[in-house]
Amino acid sequence: MMSQFAGARVLLTGGGSAGHVNPLLAVASVLKDRGIEVEALGTTKGLEQELVPAAGIKLNTIAKVPAPRRPNKAALTFVPDLYKTVKDVEKIIDSSNIEAVVGFGGYVSAPAYLAARNKGIPVAIHEQNARPGLANKLGARFVQAVALTFESTPLQARKGSTHTVGLPLRPEIEDLAKQRASVEGRIESRAQAARALGLDPRHPIMLITGGSLGAKKLNDVLATSAGAFDERNQIIHLTGKGKSEGVEAAVRGSGFKGTWIVQEYSNSIHDLFAAADLVVSRSGAGMVAELTALGLPAVYVPLPIGNGEQRLNASEHHRAGGALIFPDKDFNDYIVRTHVAPLLDSGDRLSKMARSSRRLGRIDASLRMADIVESVLSPKLGVR
Repeated sequence: MMSQFAGARVLLTGGGSAGHVNPLLAVASVLKDRGIEVEALGTTKGLEQELVPAAGIKLNTIAKVPAPRRPNKAALTFVPDLYKTVKDVEKIIDSSNIEAVVGFGGYVSAPAYLAARNKGIPVAIHEQNARPGLANKLGARFVQAVALTFESTPLQARKGSTHTVGLPLRPEIEDLAKQRASVEGRIESRAQAARALGLDPRHPIMLITGGSLGAKKLNDVLATSAGAFDERNQIIHLTGKGKSEGVEAAVRGSGFKGTWIVQEYSNSIHDLFAAADLVVSRSGAGMVAELTALGLPAVYVPLPIGNGEQRLNASEHHRAGGALIFPDKDFNDYIVRTHVAPLLDSGDRLSKMARSSRRLGRIDASLRMADIVESVLSPKLGVR
């Protein structure tokens, strides 16, 4: 549906990880459908370098200027480096006639927020994590709108509006979520996906994934504990690049007699989600948002680095009864045997967790974020 702002030009900023790039692309797709012209801002080294042009979107690149966290040599050059980068973004804004900036956090967003303020154009930001990053904390001081994935995120627009919208989903995940909205859709999509994988939809299916790079802790613990699972159980294990051989050997050595499919990665993880009854994973914001949108129970083992955002990301899902959380340091064979394996065979308990997950899920975040973009393009236009 064409927007009254068709022809307006918007710069979307965010990069580095898929967690920043995928929501950017999801919102860009909706804006383009409404006739709003979009460009992106990133660096030459993040995933945006490949994913953004592949989506048919122009990518403007700037230098990466991370804020120093302690006094060091980089701290001495941070202010002049940031000043130069802000000026570079201002040139992009001028040359492309940008009318609004939409930020998804990360290194490139802070210079974009500052440049937009200098040029007097509006800014909307999206914070994906339960614990906000430095760039979005800075932006929230002066932007026109802040959008959150999680209600509990402690970030508010100081002068503008704040909305909890969820995380903009990849189109294939959004489509699957809509299909799974009904009982019949869930049954049909699961059966089709299971059969396509050579699995039996009459028996439980579990997906293990550590993200695109894999997670050694998940690989090691679950593969060596494979004997804890009933032979009727069917496991799909995404190990990460170069990590499959050790997992296959450990599963063979465990004595497990059932089906354990080992892959290094999948280009269509939505098909694996469609087949799964339970997912064991890290708890990045993207993973949590996708699993709740799909109504899938989860066992989360948060990545034990950074500022603790992964545990916070999973906390709402856990409190609602749709997920279990185990600290990385405590995740071991005993946990698999006493919690994970019994859960996969629990039937009624899994169904209850799935219902709790669905109640949390949001599948319209891309549309709502696009509405917010329109609202900052015209302060008189309210957000639906």
